Amino acid sequence: MEGTEAEYAPDTYRQVGRLLRIFHEQTARTDIGYEARATAKALSWLEKPHRISEARVAPVRAILGAYQPKPVVLVPTHGDWQPRNWLMDGSELSIIDFGRYEMRPSVTDLCRLAVKQWRSRSHLEAAFFEGYGPDSRDSELWNVTLLREAVSTAAWAYQVGDLKFEAQGHRMLRDALGNFS
Repeated sequence: MEGTEAEYAPDTYRQVGRLLRIFHEQTARTDIGYEARATAKALSWLEKPHRISEARVAPVRAILGAYQPKPVVLVPTHGDWQPRNWLMDGSELSIIDFGRYEMRPSVTDLCRLAVKQWRSRSHLEAAFFEGYGPDSRDSELWNVTLLREAVSTAAWAYQVGDLKFEAQGHRMLRDALGNFS
């Protein structure tokens, strides 16, 4: 659906919200170590080549270093839940590319939408939650998740030479750090 009218149609977001809820509700388990592992992985990106300025690296290290991980509920997640992986055939919605599938907190599947399609279109976010159900994003977990996602996006995109995605990662990082001000 990326690049089509459906990418910005509220009904699309209601449908993908319903589908994601069904996907997330398949199973759940509590994990006491997930958050520590996810935070360590984000910090490890800062040990690899990247173009994140020291002015941003220092607060990222401080925030993630001070973060006190708590047990979280893990559910099946797609890992790349966004319009480029949604297909519509008539009225039948399909999802592709499960290469990043993993058991994670459900909020991780919302990050890519939040930083791109929902960023200036709150009506799409509202339509998504009409289909998904209540928005249960906890502010601390959500903000840390967005910060970790921003670090990995900026560093990974630099390593593969994707300048446009790297720029998005730097914008995400600026925005995510703003959540901690």
